[in-house]
Amino acid sequence: MNTDTDYRLLGPVEAWREGRRLALGGPKPRALLAALLLEPGRVVSVDALIDAIWGERPPDTARSLIQSYVSALRRALSAEAIETRPPGYLVHADAARVDRVEFERLCARGRQAAADGDHAAAARLLGDALALWRGPALGGIGESLRAVADQLDEARQAALEERIAAELAQTGRERELIGELTALVATHPGRERLRGQLMLVLYRLGRQADALAVYAQGRDILAEELGIDPGPDLRRMHEAILRADDELLPAPADTPGPAPGDTAAAPVAALLPPTIGDFTGRDTQLAGVRAALSEPREAMPVVVLSGPGGVGKSTLGVRAAHQVADAYPDGQLYAELRGATDPVAPGEVLGRLLYALGADPPDGDAERRDLFRSLVAGRRVLLVLDDAGSESQVRPLLPGSATCGVLITARARLGALPCTHRADLDVLDTEPGTELLGRVAGERHVRDEPDAARRIVELCGGLPLAIRIAGARLATRRHWTARMLADRLADEHHRLDELAVGDLEVRAGLGMSYRALDAPARTALRRLGLLAAPDVAAWVVTALLDVSEAEADRVVEQLIDAQLLHCTGVDRAGQPRYRPHDLVRVYAAERADAEDPPAERAAAVGRALGAWLWLTGRAASATPSGAVELHRGLLYSNGSDKAAAVALRRLVRPVGPEATQRALADPAAWFEAEADAIAAAVERAASLDLHTLSCEAAAALCSSAYTVGNRFEAWWRTHDAALAAARRAEDRAGEALLLIGLGQLRYEQDRFTDSQRYFNQAAGLCAELGDVRGRAAAFAGLGSARREAGRLRDAQETLVRAVEGFRQLKDDPGIGLSCRYAGSVQLELGDFDAARSFLDESLRAYRRLGSRRGESLTLRSIGLVHRALGEYAQAEELSGRAVDLLSTLGDPLMLAYAMQARAKSRIRLGRCAEAAAEIRGVLDVCRGHHDRFGEALGLRTLGECELAAGRLDTAELHLTTAAELWNDLELPLPRARTLRDLAATREAAGDPAGAGALRAEARDIFTAYEARERHEPGL
Repeated sequence: MNTDTDYRLLGPVEAWREGRRLALGGPKPRALLAALLLEPGRVVSVDALIDAIWGERPPDTARSLIQSYVSALRRALSAEAIETRPPGYLVHADAARVDRVEFERLCARGRQAAADGDHAAAARLLGDALALWRGPALGGIGESLRAVADQLDEARQAALEERIAAELAQTGRERELIGELTALVATHPGRERLRGQLMLVLYRLGRQADALAVYAQGRDILAEELGIDPGPDLRRMHEAILRADDELLPAPADTPGPAPGDTAAAPVAALLPPTIGDFTGRDTQLAGVRAALSEPREAMPVVVLSGPGGVGKSTLGVRAAHQVADAYPDGQLYAELRGATDPVAPGEVLGRLLYALGADPPDGDAERRDLFRSLVAGRRVLLVLDDAGSESQVRPLLPGSATCGVLITARARLGALPCTHRADLDVLDTEPGTELLGRVAGERHVRDEPDAARRIVELCGGLPLAIRIAGARLATRRHWTARMLADRLADEHHRLDELAVGDLEVRAGLGMSYRALDAPARTALRRLGLLAAPDVAAWVVTALLDVSEAEADRVVEQLIDAQLLHCTGVDRAGQPRYRPHDLVRVYAAERADAEDPPAERAAAVGRALGAWLWLTGRAASATPSGAVELHRGLLYSNGSDKAAAVALRRLVRPVGPEATQRALADPAAWFEAEADAIAAAVERAASLDLHTLSCEAAAALCSSAYTVGNRFEAWWRTHDAALAAARRAEDRAGEALLLIGLGQLRYEQDRFTDSQRYFNQAAGLCAELGDVRGRAAAFAGLGSARREAGRLRDAQETLVRAVEGFRQLKDDPGIGLSCRYAGSVQLELGDFDAARSFLDESLRAYRRLGSRRGESLTLRSIGLVHRALGEYAQAEELSGRAVDLLSTLGDPLMLAYAMQARAKSRIRLGRCAEAAAEIRGVLDVCRGHHDRFGEALGLRTLGECELAAGRLDTAELHLTTAAELWNDLELPLPRARTLRDLAATREAAGDPAGAGALRAEARDIFTAYEARERHEPGL
C-alpha cells in the first residue's frame, strides 16, 4: 500500500508523491476523492458519494460514473489506495499526510498552548496551521461539497483570528499586525472579531481616534447590509477605548533589565518593512525559506529569492523575515540595494547598517566591512538584502558569523554566490492569483464575476504586481466591473497602459530589466516579442538575429539570467524551449514597434519562418507522410510563380547542424514541438505581408504537424491569415494552395459540406491557372469528402479524375492518396475487384515513396476489403500489420483507426473480449483528439462486441449513442450500418417489430446511396 502520498484539501484538491503532482482527472473524480478523504479509513456509501458530487440532480448513470471515477483514481494513486467495501468505498491514507487533518491537529495544539498561557507557541502553531492553506478549501471541484468547503474556510478564518489574538497577547507585536489587520477588515468587513482586534491595535499605538472610526465604519456596514447593531464584544471594546481602559494595554514583559553595573547593551535594530496583509500563495516557498533560516545549522544560512520584476520576491522575503524574527532576537537589518535600477555601492550600504547598529562608520569600505562583521559576530542577527544586482554587490555585506542569517532577493539567480537555499519565484497560478485579486479589489468582484476575475489574472500573466495593480484599479473605480477591466486588458496594444496605478507601473519595472541588457539581447527580446510564438528553441534566435548558434546561446542565457526569458521544459525532440512572460512579450513587441524599422521587422520574421520551413522540408523528406505536397516551384509553371519560387529559395535558408540533427532524429516529435510556434510565425508573416512565405509555410504544415496532432485551431488560423495576405497581394496561386488546405481541414473536422465547398473553389481556380497537380489534389479531397457524405457515384467520378491527373504527373504521393480513396469508394459500392486494383496501386506508390504511414493506411483499407468478403483471418493480419507500422510513427489517431479495424475482424472471429479491450483504448484516443467520427466508429464496434456477448442493454446503449453521433455528423451510411446492428439487438431482445422498422430504415438508406449492403440477404 502506498503511504507516501500527500493529500491536499486546503486549496485545490490534489495528491502529491515524491514532489510530483498526480493527475487525478477532472472535477468529478477529484470531488469523489475529497469526499473519501474527509472520512479517511471509513466507508463512504455510494449514495453519499453521489449526493456529494451531484447533489439533488444526479444523472441516471451516476453509479456507473462513480465506478469509472474510482478506477481512474486507482490508476493515478495505486490499485490499493481505494478499497471497495459495501455499501461504498474507503480510502487508505495516512492521516498525517492529509493536510486537513494536520491543520486540525496544529490548531488543537495552538489552542491548548493559548489556554496554558504560552502565547508565542500558540501563535507559531496556528501560523503553521494556516501555512498549509493554498486557496479556498476543496478548490477545482465545482459546487460539489460546497457546504463542507464553507465549513473548512470558516475554520481557517477562526484559526486566523485566534493566531492574531495570540500575537496580541504578547508584547510589542502591534506594528507588525496593523497592516495585516487593516487588509483583513477591508476584505471581511462583517467579521466583528477582526474589527475589534484592529481597534485594539490602533488604540495601543496611540491612535484612539482611528480606533473609534473603525468601530463607526463597522457599525454603519452592519446596519446598512444586515440591519443589525454590533455584537456585545465589539461594543465592549468600543466602550473600553472611550474610557481609556488600562486593561487594553499589553501586559508588561517578564524580561529582566540589565544588572547594576552592566554597560549599555548594543541597540537591537528592527529595520524590517511592514508585511502586507493580503499576502497570497507561496506557501511552499515560504515554508522553505522559514526552515532554511530557522533550523539549527553549522554554517550561516544564506537564502536567495530570485525571479522577474513584479513576481513578489520582496513581499515574500519581508513576510518570511517577520516570521523568523524570533530566531534573531539581536536584530533584523534591512537594506534596499536597487540592483535593477541604480545599484547602491556596498560601502554606502555598510554605512547605513552600522548606523542602525549604533556605530559611527569609518571612512574606508574595508574598515566598514570589518567593523560590521565584528559587531554582529556571535549575535543572532538577520540581514535582508532586497533587490541585489550582482554577487559583487552582495559579498562585502555578508556577516562572517554562523549565528547570523542572510535573506537576499534579486532578479538574477546569483549563481556564483554560495547559499544554503534557493527559491526561484514564478508567476501565480489562476486560483491563488484570483484570490490575490479579490483581496486587493474586494471579494465582491471575484464572487460576482468569477470568470472575468480569472480572465484578469490570465491577462496579467499571473504576475503578482500586475494583479495588485489591476485589483487597485478596481478598488478605486467603483463604477468598474471585473468584466470591464478584463475587456480593457484584452487589447495588447494598451494592456501595459492599463497596468498602472499611483507609483506602481508594470511597464517601468520591465523597462529596468530591458535597459540592463546588452544590445544583442535587447534586439533578441524585441524580435521574440514581435514573433509572439508560445515558445521557441534557442536556434530560432539564430535566425531572428542572423548570428551563429554559439552567439544565440549566449544571448538566450543572458535573457534567462535577467529573468526575461524562462525555460518551459524540454520537448519531445530534446530541445529546451523558452518563452518570455506574457507581459514581457507585450513590452518587447512595443519596443520592436518603437525601435525597429518595418523592413527590419519583416526581415527577422522572414528569416525565422524560412528556417522553420527549411527544417520542415528536411524532416518531411526523412519520413514521407504520403501527403500530397503542393509547394511552389513544384506546383506552378507560369512566370509570376517562378519568381515566387525564386524568392522562396532566398528565404528558405539552411539551419545549423545541431538543430537539423534534432529535427531529423525524430521528425514526428519535432513537428509536434514546433507546430504552435510555426503557426504564430505564419500569422506574423502574413500580417507583415510576406504572403509568399506565409502561404508556403501554411500549406507545408497541412501534411505534417497539424494532421498528426489535430491542431485544428492553429491550422485554421494559419490558413485564414495567409489567405488574407494572398488575396491582398492578388496571389491567386497562393489562394488556391490555401483553399485546398482549408478543404482538408474541414474534412479532418468531419465538416464535409464545408470541405466540398473549399475543394470545389480550389479545383476551379487551379483549372484557370493550368495547375494540373493542384487540380488533382483538389479532386482527391473533393472525392473523399463526397464519399463520407454518401455521394458514392459522384465520389467515384471525381476520384477517377484525380487518379488520372496524378498518373499523368507520375506523382507517387498523389497516386497513393487518390487510389486509396478511389479503392474505398469501390468497396462502398461493392465492386471488390476494382477496390483491390486501386488499393494495390496505392500500396505500390507508397512503397516506392518510402511512406510507412501511407503504406499502413492502405493496408488497413485492403483489410477492409477482405473483411467485406468474409476473409476475417486475412483482414486481421493486414490490419495488424498496419497497427505495427503506425505504432512507430507517433500518430495515435491513425493507430486507433487501425486498431478498430483489427478489433472488427476479431469480433467476426469470435474473439469479442479481446476486441472489446482494444476498442476501449481506441475510444479514449478518439475522445482525446475530439474526433467524433472515430468516437462513433468505436462506439458502434463496442456495441457489436456487447451484442455478440449477449449483453443487450449495453449493446443498445453504445449503438444508440453511435447512431446519434452519425446523425449529428450528417453521415447517412455509417448511421444505416449502426441501425442494422441495432435491429439485431432488438431482435435478440424479443422485439421483432422494432427490429423490422430499423432494418427498413437502413435498407432505404443503402438503396438510396447505392451502397453494397443493399444486396445483403435478410435486410
